[in-house]
Amino acid sequence: MNSTHDLGGTHGHGPIDRSQGVDFSSDWERKVFGMTLACGMLGKWNLDESRHARETMKPGDYLNSSYYEHWLHGLEVLLLAKGLISEQELHSGNPGNKEASGAVSADRIPGMLGKGAPVSMKTDQEPRFQLNQAVLVRNFNPKFHTRAPRYIRGRRGVVVHHHGAHVFADEHAQTGEKIPVHLYCVRFEGEEVWGTEDAESRVALHLDLFESYLDAVR
Repeated sequence: MNSTHDLGGTHGHGPIDRSQGVDFSSDWERKVFGMTLACGMLGKWNLDESRHARETMKPGDYLNSSYYEHWLHGLEVLLLAKGLISEQELHSGNPGNKEASGAVSADRIPGMLGKGAPVSMKTDQEPRFQLNQAVLVRNFNPKFHTRAPRYIRGRRGVVVHHHGAHVFADEHAQTGEKIPVHLYCVRFEGEEVWGTEDAESRVALHLDLFESYLDAVR
């Protein structure tokens, strides 16, 4: 999805602020983080769906809001889309007489978070690309979620590692279906990405990219 969230390579936003030394600068951020994890454990959506929900924020609102405001927007979108709350409940803050939603009990949380949710998968499909092979990132403009940033589309790189097959995030976000697709780490020279005049010397980028984003360079 080509939206405001995809800021890589754009100008005018200033340097990244690295001054924050804690995970949450305000208590409300901690609460939004907790609510997002708790609601996600209801099993009504997956991680890639939640990422896409944040991407649907209006461009002006996205640029004028903070990281956890993006999270809050995504959570509201999903709760409404899945019928877990109504517009009236959202704006009033009153849940009415809703029945229990089957939330995960507190004692199960440490074990669930510790276990994680691996996205590696097995597949009988052989990988199309080998180590040190030159590849070209396809120039495409999907209308839904993708893990291929705009600034790397149409650029040439070299495969430096094969991660095996993983859940294809683009399809997972749109349909919820887990499709195994090979995932590669691809090295791009700075000049290839930013141009000979703008790239810093001896700079290279390493990006993990799904096989379906790539074509072989002849």
